Amino acid sequence: MRIELLTNEQMGRADRLAVEAGVSSLELMENAGSAVASQARVMVAPGSNIVVLCGPGNNGGDGCVSARQLNTAGFNVRLALSVSLDSLKGDALIMATRWNGEMHQFIPGVVEDADLIIDALFGAGLSRPLSDAWEGAQIIEAVNKSPAQVLAVDVPSGVNGSTGLVLGLAIVANGTVTFFRKKPGHLLYPGAGLCGETILADIGIPENVLNRIEGSSVGGVNTFINAPQLWLDKFPTAEPTTHKYKHGHAVAVSGPAHATGAARLAARGALRVGAGLVSVACPQEAVSINGAHLTTIMLAPFEGVGGLTEILEDRRKNAVIIGPGMGVGRQTRDKVAAVLKSGAGTVLDADALSSFEGRGEELVAAITALPLYKRPVVLTPHEGEFARLCPDVNKTEFGSKLDRARNCAKRFSSVVVLKGPDTVVAHPDGRASINNNAPPWLATAGSGDVLAGMIGGLLAQGMPAFEAASAAVWFHGACGQRLGRGLIAEDLPEALPGILQRLDENYL
Repeated sequence: MRIELLTNEQMGRADRLAVEAGVSSLELMENAGSAVASQARVMVAPGSNIVVLCGPGNNGGDGCVSARQLNTAGFNVRLALSVSLDSLKGDALIMATRWNGEMHQFIPGVVEDADLIIDALFGAGLSRPLSDAWEGAQIIEAVNKSPAQVLAVDVPSGVNGSTGLVLGLAIVANGTVTFFRKKPGHLLYPGAGLCGETILADIGIPENVLNRIEGSSVGGVNTFINAPQLWLDKFPTAEPTTHKYKHGHAVAVSGPAHATGAARLAARGALRVGAGLVSVACPQEAVSINGAHLTTIMLAPFEGVGGLTEILEDRRKNAVIIGPGMGVGRQTRDKVAAVLKSGAGTVLDADALSSFEGRGEELVAAITALPLYKRPVVLTPHEGEFARLCPDVNKTEFGSKLDRARNCAKRFSSVVVLKGPDTVVAHPDGRASINNNAPPWLATAGSGDVLAGMIGGLLAQGMPAFEAASAAVWFHGACGQRLGRGLIAEDLPEALPGILQRLDENYL
């Protein structure tokens, strides 16, 4: 699996490097159009009516190639060009002149009676929004209303390949063919929801160009699809002579008696993902209710911030999950500060984040003021918590979800897990993963608490924070897929053994 994700600019660089390596740009375009034609043949029956909408750039050139090949293969092809032929340049002009059929008018009626519409209008090269005033706006509306299948070239027209954001108007596709590597916009919403199935095609770009692509804080490509290949070399393994103390001791901090379930869910996630020991640290008032629900997981009663500090003085307790069910306010902020001072790997979730609304710099200071800030810290906000913690970063001028997560990670010197159907995991150094295996039924009460616990359990086993967070997010999605519709949060930890077994069989 090719897990690297390239921005529009990086993909342009890859194209240029391929040409420098001796692959002609016309060959790349011919191969791209051939890949589109191959996918078109999968989507409709022989002899079907195919309409190819071509724009002014290389995306349109790819469309012209696919139109020619599909026409030769016996399909009834109509090609419509959004600009005059004499306005085309370079490879796009050459490929357009190789089309030996009729050039149809670029009007909404051209898509009538189509079985398949190929969108080769703009692709990732679009740099400004498509407005209702654009002459092609009615065609996009006609495409989206058509009962025909829609196949996009690179990305659906109107979607920014680097961000997944929609530039005014956008085509809704059933499938998308992209080349060499996927782009962030194929995984980030709303773009991800407009691409349909994204097919990655090899068009002859040498693999070694990846080592020469620039444009990141750590050099080269630094955005990835979240998959086992990204973090497997850091995943903890068990030696024959291992024992529980070698796998760390995770602590989930409980809220008061009326709000204990969230911490238990986190603790269960930490235990199932492999932490050797797990404790729930809870105020005295919550001991009896937590004790009634726990067996393998231990209890660690405490009173106030001083009591929590005393528990964490045992350095064997090397990872802490705090926030689920804690309540919002000063007491939670003080406990977060105590956890950070302990030097344990820390997962700040839910109320541990909301308690710093309007006090983001206070949390930054707590993380970075001491040498211990180099210990792993992971923040796990959903969009609402993110807006409270980083109201300025949440503004649109900061761009995509990927940009916002990276900005937050750098500000807080922490790994940030910005949750959602397209969860982004960002490291302060610029590395990021985008997750794409989460089913919608994970949106259920307590699901995020289990995820926080999984991250804490992997930190306890010594996994680096970025890899631990990415792995936990992937496991969370895989458990959701295995369980299916109707799952509840309590089911998720119990699905982990099967997922871990599959990981062992397929990757280790």
